[in-house]
Amino acid sequence: MYEEEKESTATAEGTAIVRRTAVAAVGVTTALLLAAGCTSDSDDGPVFPGKDDSAAPSGPSPSGVADQAPPATGSAKVVDTVTEDLESPWGLAPLPDGDLLVSSRDEGTITRVDGDSGRKTELGSVSGVDPGGEGGLMGLALSPSFASDRMVYAYFTTASDNRIARMRYDEERPDGRQLGEPSTVLRGIPKGINHNGGRIAFGPDKMLYAGTGETGDPDLAQDKESLGGKILRMTPDGQPAEGNPEADSVVYSYGHRNVQGLAWDKDKRLWASEFGQNTWDELNLIEAGENYGWPEVEGGATGDGGGGGEFTDPVVQWKPSEASPSGIAWADGSVWMAGLRGQRLWRVPLDGTEPVAKPQAFLADEYGRLRTVVSAGDGKLWVVTNETDSRGTPEEGDDRILLVEIE
Repeated sequence: MYEEEKESTATAEGTAIVRRTAVAAVGVTTALLLAAGCTSDSDDGPVFPGKDDSAAPSGPSPSGVADQAPPATGSAKVVDTVTEDLESPWGLAPLPDGDLLVSSRDEGTITRVDGDSGRKTELGSVSGVDPGGEGGLMGLALSPSFASDRMVYAYFTTASDNRIARMRYDEERPDGRQLGEPSTVLRGIPKGINHNGGRIAFGPDKMLYAGTGETGDPDLAQDKESLGGKILRMTPDGQPAEGNPEADSVVYSYGHRNVQGLAWDKDKRLWASEFGQNTWDELNLIEAGENYGWPEVEGGATGDGGGGGEFTDPVVQWKPSEASPSGIAWADGSVWMAGLRGQRLWRVPLDGTEPVAKPQAFLADEYGRLRTVVSAGDGKLWVVTNETDSRGTPEEGDDRILLVEIE
């Protein structure tokens, strides 16, 4: 069963899905839900693998820097609907002037959204995109040198593979098309109807990272010669980055099922979200060369199979009914994670690499499936909903980019 099927069958499995009937642009009240109280197929909520969950942290961890840790509880409320009526939105890339680029997975187009008015301008389609299942035009990222080179990077599915390409964003083109033709940076990422990964991001080291999936073939995740089921790290030109575990390979970590969230904290540590199968979804702290266990392990030491010493356990794990995670962002001392089937925004407060409290859930069942979350600075996030991709239940105005105020 692939992720989109699992997300769309929550009601049949007993998870109550109650959507809103109207959305206010400003001042939407959100329910603040502690993890133990969230609607779920499970009674235990999120779990800290390898720890006695009955003694899960309820306040700052004893690291000696508790004053730097976020509070155990926080808040999140929607303060604006930036734009609406988007079709199958997936990736989001903020421009330096405050506008946003958003990709349409199924239409293969990139649209510019005015950050103030919400006005949408389609920049053009990306040549070679072959949508289908969980594939299509997915993650977006701006070059670290965007101010000078104007390069936009995209992860997308073609007729033969998943690949990463870049194209010049030129507002002065005489033909009116503002995107140049894509130039392939990396090809040969396995494709499938499901588990195509798709998130890309430039790290603090100015290297390009990509989360990939194992396309429903679990053995690919443990095969270091395959680009499927991995986190990849490369130069902006698609070459293996200096410091990778193997000098001639872009593979950075392996043993992943389907990675769709990448974010760095203030200390430049990489975090990633990962779809589980039927038992555990994961939030992982990523280290170069580490094996995250799939398909031998789903979840960590308290999950199926146990972590043991061979595999790296997740920091937090969830039942898929509560999460099915896609994008993540780091802001105000916490990792914020968008849930598809879970239809909620998770907050994981961290003191360094340790959670200081149980994760909290916000926006539960209010806006449907949540695909992408990006830090907007100044205590705010952009959150992209994802109801119009054939697996959701779109209502009038779907899909949207929401501005969420956090504390």
